[in-house]
Amino acid sequence: MLDVAIQKFIAKHHLLTLATCHENQPYCASCFFAFIKETPSFVIATSEQTRHGSEALLNSRVAGSIALETSVVGKIQGLQFTGHYQKADEQEEKAYFKRFPYALAMNPSLWSIAIEYIKFTDNTLGFGKKLEYFKESKNSL
Repeated sequence: MLDVAIQKFIAKHHLLTLATCHENQPYCASCFFAFIKETPSFVIATSEQTRHGSEALLNSRVAGSIALETSVVGKIQGLQFTGHYQKADEQEEKAYFKRFPYALAMNPSLWSIAIEYIKFTDNTLGFGKKLEYFKESKNSL
């Protein structure tokens, strides 16, 4: 289960950086997101014609980050994640449109990032404090 501190941090934000890689060429893009804590997953809107959208279809292993912009060391918070990119399901689409109802008018393609790993740095809990989440797997050692 995802730590409550991580969930609270994610709930305060609406923009993530999505990183893709194709033929050894990395790329990143900023995306608005909705968060599904039960799965956990991020839901984003993007076109298959964008560079990040097309690359994620070719290599569904993606990474990303969400960060609080601050120059105060004691307030630094941010997370990095890895996940699997796939078409959003009906529950995920509803969550996205609930958060961004104006997006309905654009009729976007919605995609889900099933989170596999999160590393959350939270200096408000102590300098360099890190929390991690690992997706449970039947194949874990």
